[in-house]
Amino acid sequence: MLQGRSREQAELRRHLDEARQGASAALVLLGEAGIGKSALLDELAGAAGGCRVVRAVGIESEMELPFAALHQLCAPLMAHDDRLPAPQRDALRVTFGFQEGPPPDAFLLGLSVLTLLSEAAATRPLVCLIDDAQWLDRESVRTLAFVARRLLNDSVLMLFAIREPAGDEVLALRSLPALTVGGLPGADARKLLASVLRWPLDNDAREAILAEARGNPLALVELPLAPATLAGGFGLPRPLPGRIEDSFRRRAEALPADARLLMLLAAAHPAGDSIVLWRAAAGLGLGSEAARAAEEGGLLTIGVRAVFRHPLVRSAVYGAATPADRRRVHAALAEVTDPAADPDRRAWHRAHAAEDADETVAAELEASAGRAQARGGLAAAAAFLRRAAELSDDPGRRAERELTAARALYQAGSPTEASRLLALADAGPADERRGVRIGLLRGQMAFSDARRADAPAMLLDAGRRLERLDPGGAREVYLDAFAAAIFAGRFGGDTLAEIAAAARQAAPASDPRGTDLLLDALATLFTEGFATGIPLVRVALDRIRHDEQTLAEAMHWLYPVGHLAYTAWDQEAWRELIARYLGLVRAAGALARLSYLASHRIALHLYAGELDQAGALVEEIEAVDAATGYDRPAYPALAVATYRGDEAQALRLIDQVTADEAERREGAVLTLVQMCAAVLHNGRGDHAAAKVAAERATSGSARETGFVNWALPELVEAAARSGDLPAAERAPQRLVERTRPGGTDWALGVEACSRALVSDDAEDHFREAVVRLGRCGAAFALARAHLLYGEWLCHRGRPGDAVVQLRQAYEMYVGFGSEAFAERARRALAATGETVRARPMAAGADLTAQERQIARRARDGLSNTQIGAELFLSSRTVEWHLRKVFTKLGVSSRRDLAGVLPSAHA
Repeated sequence: MLQGRSREQAELRRHLDEARQGASAALVLLGEAGIGKSALLDELAGAAGGCRVVRAVGIESEMELPFAALHQLCAPLMAHDDRLPAPQRDALRVTFGFQEGPPPDAFLLGLSVLTLLSEAAATRPLVCLIDDAQWLDRESVRTLAFVARRLLNDSVLMLFAIREPAGDEVLALRSLPALTVGGLPGADARKLLASVLRWPLDNDAREAILAEARGNPLALVELPLAPATLAGGFGLPRPLPGRIEDSFRRRAEALPADARLLMLLAAAHPAGDSIVLWRAAAGLGLGSEAARAAEEGGLLTIGVRAVFRHPLVRSAVYGAATPADRRRVHAALAEVTDPAADPDRRAWHRAHAAEDADETVAAELEASAGRAQARGGLAAAAAFLRRAAELSDDPGRRAERELTAARALYQAGSPTEASRLLALADAGPADERRGVRIGLLRGQMAFSDARRADAPAMLLDAGRRLERLDPGGAREVYLDAFAAAIFAGRFGGDTLAEIAAAARQAAPASDPRGTDLLLDALATLFTEGFATGIPLVRVALDRIRHDEQTLAEAMHWLYPVGHLAYTAWDQEAWRELIARYLGLVRAAGALARLSYLASHRIALHLYAGELDQAGALVEEIEAVDAATGYDRPAYPALAVATYRGDEAQALRLIDQVTADEAERREGAVLTLVQMCAAVLHNGRGDHAAAKVAAERATSGSARETGFVNWALPELVEAAARSGDLPAAERAPQRLVERTRPGGTDWALGVEACSRALVSDDAEDHFREAVVRLGRCGAAFALARAHLLYGEWLCHRGRPGDAVVQLRQAYEMYVGFGSEAFAERARRALAATGETVRARPMAAGADLTAQERQIARRARDGLSNTQIGAELFLSSRTVEWHLRKVFTKLGVSSRRDLAGVLPSAHA
């Protein structure tokens, strides 16, 4: 038993016992250097009888090597990779360099590791111990944090030891449950000190040692080497971590010179492979005598691997070495590292061995960056390129590498560091093409940072500068600028008109594709208006539907394509393109874009009155965001709460998202929020509040696209019902400008319903609306047409006719699960003297959100593995949830789910 660690040991043993019983857990041990975290991990490994134990150790000098720690942990388990679905298996093999392929999506890789650990734990529990996690490479941190958050019932225990204070590199791990390992209690600290002190010591000196050590076990064990060292208690250096390293350093300095050099060689060789170590040692003239002296000093043991007594020994030895000695050992390691089997580690050693600029080494690092990027190691690629830039003897080449490194850092999610490198690249020798690329990257970074309202202008400037050098590339940049300006909405100023003017003057595409037609359509839309632009948008969308697109192309143009599909009221293109993009994402495992695509699917479900499916997708988005740690504004949940008529939830989310978006400056989302508020208030019959919200939603530019289309009908209804006839008559005119050019049944049906509210021949318009909206599947708008028609008939003294329309509206809203509108229809029916029966309770109402998601997918025929891939769960966790679902629903198999959970189509 460890001295004074009964509380910590009991906590770790409890998690170990739960893993043996089929549960999973992840825990972070936090504490200063030497506090005993590694000892606790070692003790647990010894207690894990009957379990499989795998380990990884973060090493400071390997922080730049992509997935180095992940490979340490997973390499012993790769025999199980044949049990993984093909996309997951390929993601792992590409990441670890076992096969060629496109870089895997980060979340697909996380799911692959989750499945691998779950499969490895199928026969006996798995214990994963990750020590010195503060020194893990960034890619490994993100992947392991993702996996740790998704473990549930897989018999896997993951323990991370992190030295405090830790940097931002391990923020992803800080969201996990933590156990702080503090100093030993006073009595235990005295016992430990007494166990290592073999000579008398003045009591005051003893108390001084205990006070300085603050219960740190390693400080107590390592410092009291001899009475002379203690100097009567006055010779203790500070601070504590430095004291401990200083103790190890002094012990190393007492060794012969060859032993010290061998220890430095081992410290510079994080892989620890003794074969490589001995080859390098031979190159330095070091033999077994040096190893024997290091082992007798109690600091290093060389077996199959070179193992230091404590990680602080490695850092102490490496930190105390002279720059010349460090370059010497790195050169020796580079010389014996196989350039074919391990080119990246060889290049890294050569980079550390270089004293001056060296273009040959810089080129090797650049090649390593390419390999890292091909495996998805963007942060590592940037590190290689940064060092390559430092070693570049040509200033222009240095600036090029700094620019490429900046792009990799931006893509890896490090915008601050990317901006710093971009400034260095910009300070290099003047080069027009590079200057254009720097401006383009700055614009793209500004677009990704929603608070940057200047992103459209920056992209516009980049497009103008690129025109002479690359006309085709300039057209793509103009389309990016349009996307940024549309997203900025009311915060974008007058840049839409400027972008449109520049795009119209740009050279036409020699072989136009759908996206070229889309650019031309946008340029026309924002210069000549909806009447001319929307028909061109529909032509472009039709061409895009028939174009072959790679996943990268589809994801790049997803926002403008999806946005313009519902702007043009083209429900067929919208539905088809979103379904195609979802298929591409699912097939490739590009799960990072899943949430945005799911938001489109939610809108399509709301359009069709499929609120249950929309709610399921909200739950899926929330699961994705929880798994990835992404803090996304809750506008999908807001939209579903609005259409359901959940007033308390909707109002809370309206306030929350409005505050978020005012700071993020995403004008398009603010329009959506106010449109939702108008729908909510109209559903409740509070037309005055609905009018205020609808006016806010439609108060932007006359050319604003997207959800303004959906807000205008709300404004017509709210104004007409609240008695503001001038506003009620103006709004349909604005709506007609947007509906007539598209000419779809959806557009003309919505227009007809709105015109009926302000027209003398209302009944003809209502009938047209019912026919058109019924024909195009716009079920929610169709129910509204029945409701408004019925209310109009009631006011005209025709209760018999009104009942037919109101009954239809009520039944539709009840079927949708739209409580506010159903209640409004019920009140209107009651006014005619009709009695309305109570609504039945939905099946499966007592299931949790995750259980509903799993049950729906099992009902639809998905396997446990497929369900797990969609919900970021292991198949064993899916199976565990399904057993609970069967019990709650009173069924015994998947086949029975269709009877108790009917699909929306049924």
